[in-house]
Amino acid sequence: MYLMFLAKKIITMFVMPLPLLLLIGLAGLILLWFSRRQHTGKALVALMLLLLSAASSPWVANRLITPLERQYPPIITRQPNIAYVVVLGGGQVTEPGLPATSQLNNASLARLVEGIRLQRSHPGSKLLLAGGPVFDAKAEAFTMRAVAMELGMDAKVITIEETSRDTAEQAVNLAPLLRGKQFLLVTSAIHLPRAMALFRAQRLNPIAAPTAYRIRHGQQNGPDGYFPGAAHLRKTETALHEYLGLTWIKLRSQLTGKNAP
Repeated sequence: MYLMFLAKKIITMFVMPLPLLLLIGLAGLILLWFSRRQHTGKALVALMLLLLSAASSPWVANRLITPLERQYPPIITRQPNIAYVVVLGGGQVTEPGLPATSQLNNASLARLVEGIRLQRSHPGSKLLLAGGPVFDAKAEAFTMRAVAMELGMDAKVITIEETSRDTAEQAVNLAPLLRGKQFLLVTSAIHLPRAMALFRAQRLNPIAAPTAYRIRHGQQNGPDGYFPGAAHLRKTETALHEYLGLTWIKLRSQLTGKNAP
């Protein structure tokens, strides 16, 4: 089971823009240096440069991300009968010498802060933190709980799920607890369409609670908002990861004969 999980992660990495484009460029250079197929080699190098420029462009990155991030509105007003505010972990690196807030990555920290805000605005609900150990010895849910308590949360309102390695496992593991209950599903806005699909596939009815927006349309951009850059390449990579995940959910539902959520 772990080998399949690891294989999925590795395969996903190789179809991301930067590794894939570097392989295309490397193939072009090999043809230029060690073969007579000069035209093919030049074409591959040119293709690599063209696609890399596009993937690093703010116009491409923003147009890929926006349809994902704006599918669901943020939770501003109080929702009725909320039993749980579910926060999905987004990654961490355990380093005992650092405070817990510095061990969570930016996505996890933003999700947790939003989860705390929503739990406090929904009295009687519990904060459910989900995240197991992936490539880290410590389950992320434990770190999120530590941070939540440092931010003033009462341990009595916190529940954790500490075994899941990805969103699909989080949906499966939480289904028995959440089925038939009203709950808010907190995760990054770009990740929310895939998370909603996976939770609905478990016959659950989550209420979307997006956070950690990568695109804010009212923000004032400096020059970096108009030129290719590493930040935009990262946005493109994240968006493609989510589109691949959504495609896989639909494909798997077709292969198993179930309707896509």
